[in-house]
Amino acid sequence: MSGSVAAIDVAGLVVAFLPALVVIAIMRVWKAGAGAALHATLRMLVQLLLIGYVLVYVFETDSLTIVAAVLAIMLVAASAIAVRTLTAREPGHYLRAFAAIALGGVSTLVLVTAGVLRVEPWFAPRYVVPLAGMIFAGAMNAVSLAAERFEAERARGEVSDAARRKAYRAALIPVVNSLFAVGLVALPGMMTGQVLSGVSPLVAAKYQIVVMTMLLGAAGLAAAVYLKLEGRHHETRVDE
Repeated sequence: MSGSVAAIDVAGLVVAFLPALVVIAIMRVWKAGAGAALHATLRMLVQLLLIGYVLVYVFETDSLTIVAAVLAIMLVAASAIAVRTLTAREPGHYLRAFAAIALGGVSTLVLVTAGVLRVEPWFAPRYVVPLAGMIFAGAMNAVSLAAERFEAERARGEVSDAARRKAYRAALIPVVNSLFAVGLVALPGMMTGQVLSGVSPLVAAKYQIVVMTMLLGAAGLAAAVYLKLEGRHHETRVDE
């Protein structure tokens, strides 16, 4: 299988769904949110099939406008998803999440594409879109965890500084755990995909190092920006 990736047919996809279906069945028996998990799984299926067709077109375009539109859609969607678990959502939460993910994510994306990979042109969609997806998703998850924990701590009566400290630590647990585990417990998706496609494991490892550091940077920056904005918002409300 040197230099190529094995094709996955419809039967293979069906088999791949079996573990997920077992988990959904357990969630249903235990009344642990099976409906949400099933909805998320079906949505994932549709979204990935659609994006597969869309990316064929996007990767072949040289239009900065199209690439910028794709990134904007990703940012808007990530912002909405990041604050979906809050019990008292307000328009301000979406705006603060968008600002945090955009600042942390876009700055990291520019650094990696321009400073590390030196992509030409700088908006080349084959590089920018997949990297943006990983970066924005990492920032989104960090903001989501930070927002939920900050809200919970404030509801318990914690002052803003203490709530922010606990929320920030909680937001970075997943990415810090992944840094500990990579290479020992897990071979991440990007590295695995490159190895399966015939790339040297050493080259794949270097790319994965870039990915892991950019995820930590994007997640940490986005969570910090969100918590700073959220803290100022609470302070302003108290002053009023």
